Formats: sequence, structure tokens, C-alpha cells
Amino acid sequence: MTLQEIMAVDEKYYMNTFGKRLPVAFDHGKGMYLYTEDGQDYMDMFAGIAVTALGHCHESFTKAVQEQVGKLLHTSSLYYIKNQALLAKKICDCSVADRVFFCNSGAEANEGAMKLAKIYYYKQGREKYEIITLNNSFHGRTLATVAATGQPKYQKPYKPLVPGIKHVDINDFEGLEAAVTDKTCAIMLEAVQGESGVHICTDEYLLKVRKLCDERDILLIFDEVQTGMGRTGEMFAYQTTPVEPDIFTLAKALGNGVPIGALCAKESVAKGFEPGDHGGTFGGNPLATAAGMAVFEAFEKENILDNVRKMGDYFEDRVKALNSSDILEIRRKGLMIGLQMPQGRAAEVQKKLFEDRVLVGCVGGHTLRILPPLIISKTDIDIFIAKLGEALA
Repeated sequence: MTLQEIMAVDEKYYMNTFGKRLPVAFDHGKGMYLYTEDGQDYMDMFAGIAVTALGHCHESFTKAVQEQVGKLLHTSSLYYIKNQALLAKKICDCSVADRVFFCNSGAEANEGAMKLAKIYYYKQGREKYEIITLNNSFHGRTLATVAATGQPKYQKPYKPLVPGIKHVDINDFEGLEAAVTDKTCAIMLEAVQGESGVHICTDEYLLKVRKLCDERDILLIFDEVQTGMGRTGEMFAYQTTPVEPDIFTLAKALGNGVPIGALCAKESVAKGFEPGDHGGTFGGNPLATAAGMAVFEAFEKENILDNVRKMGDYFEDRVKALNSSDILEIRRKGLMIGLQMPQGRAAEVQKKLFEDRVLVGCVGGHTLRILPPLIISKTDIDIFIAKLGEALA
């Protein structure tokens, strides 16, 4: 099919939730690049919105998934699943979590975290149900996670929203403290807000939040759907901070493109879920968890975290060397990068980069959002910086 034919079928049959997308359809990929059916190559500096951490068609990952497809896809949670047990152990071994529950997406993981926080106190006979999140956050598109997302544009059509959720500004501890009541069961935040343009919680703020949670018996939830699995230079973003969460969530890069989400919690909190309290048909099936295991194996064998730290620093140095007046601020943690520009300019630069066959994200016309595969090299960065310089010229 031609691109025009694909677009015509899509326009007629697919629900119009994305509007007019960028005019391209990809047939295959390899490493840092995606390819159209006629062979045009596009440099992928967005990784499917922080998903394909290992790049496209990573050799050992692809082999592991292919082997699992040839063996078994699904059995259901009625039976034990070897890969599920092993992946849960792998996550616990390298984190503060003692227990893991697998689902299919980041939104499901976050909703599961909200449910766990509520039922944890319910089982104690305590009326604690309010959850505080941050303005400009993004936690998903289910009804509960839309309510948790601190962006009115996502909430307006779905009112009345799920009750009991409050929003406060990032790094405003006084505002957060004022929002807490004796009904507050959890504070849920992203250590680095991605969807709003890469805004980072300060260590000072997080230390105060952790202390407040301890003093007021409130659970601290980290949404690591985007920051988890190495994006910030550690396996999980909380490991770049001086605090630990009671609950954290994963998705996106955990499966490198195979849908999977994870709800992770310390033992004391995880016991809030008992048989029948939560579940799912597809979560943690043999295929998805084989993908997760293959991602961890690649991280270990290829020193992915070390590469993220080194390439993140190199990327920032190369951007600064452009000395462009259009780049007002560089916000970065690891390979999670936001380039602040004058209003409207980022959208222009994104368009020019796309015309030069480079894929990046854009937030509100003012921030270029860059989330490359974590396998990126200095050569890849040099190529991108050259194209960015041309787009800015």
C-alpha cells in the first residue's frame, strides 16, 4: 500500500483520536533508524515515546521474543508462569520493591498503584482515600489516571472526575503540605515530568516530601513509566534521588515495544492486595515477561546504564556548543532531554527535522522533547546535532 492509501483507510475506519499524524508509515527498523516501505530512513530520536530503549530489532532481544512466540504466548493467571516469576524477581533484586504485579500498560500500572494505596488503608479500617499529584503531570488515560493527571485539557470532557484527587505545583512543598489532610493516603509524582517538557523534582523537595509522608503516614508513589529502565542514567529514576518510594510503576521500556506494565511495592504495602483484590487476563503473560527478561539481559551485557550517563553528558555538551539563541534552557536527566525555545519555535524546528527525516517530540510549541534509544553512540549524537544545527539556522 502507498502512504496515501494507508492514510485513506485510517481516516475512514480508525477512531479519530490522534487527528492528522505525521505523514509517514514505517515498515521496519534497525538500531537508531526506522525505514519506510520504499527504503527511506528516519533517525529515531524519540524511541516510540521512550519505549524502544534498545533500539529497533535489537539482536538478542528479537531472538528471545521470537523463541517465546514459537513456544507459548498465553496461559492466564490461573497457572504459574516461569517468566513472570523470574521477571518479578529481577525487578525486586535491583530495586526497593519486594513484590511485583504485571499488567499491560503504564496507565494500568498507575491505576493499580492508586488502588493499592487505597486498599492498604481500607484493610486497616482507616478512612484514607485522597491522592495528591502534581500539576502538568501525566499518569495515563483511564478515568482514574486522567483524574490524577494534572492537566485540565485531558480532564475536561470526562467530568465529573474520579473524586479525592488534588493537584499541586512541582517543587512547591508548602502547597503540597497545605493540601494534605488526615484523609490523604498517597502522594504520586514523576521524579522527572516528561509529557510537560522534562521538569525535574529537586532533591530538596523530594526529601521534604518523603519526610512528610513518614510523619503523616502517607504512601509515596513514583510514576516511573517513562523514567524507569535506565532513561535517567540509573535503572530507576528514584535511584538518582536521595529518597525511596513505597510504590513505583513501570511500563514503556520494560518491554522494548512489547506491551507490559508493572506495579512494584515494598512488602509492607504490597500485603494490601489479597486474592481477589486485583487481577488481569493478559498481564505478565509468557511473551511480555520474556521480553522484559531480554531487556534486563541486554542492559547487563551491554552496560546500557553507563552508556546513558556518558551519552547524556556528551549530548548536552554538543547542544551547548551550538551556541544557539533559540535554545533558552536545556533540561536533562540522563537521556531524557527537553530543549526550551521561544513559543512556536520548537514546533518549527520539529517540522524541519522531520523534513530532514529525524524524529523528535514537541511540547506546546515551546519545548523540543528528545528521548533517543539508550544504545545511542557519539556518532549518532554528532549526526543529530548537525541536523539540529541546520534546522535552527
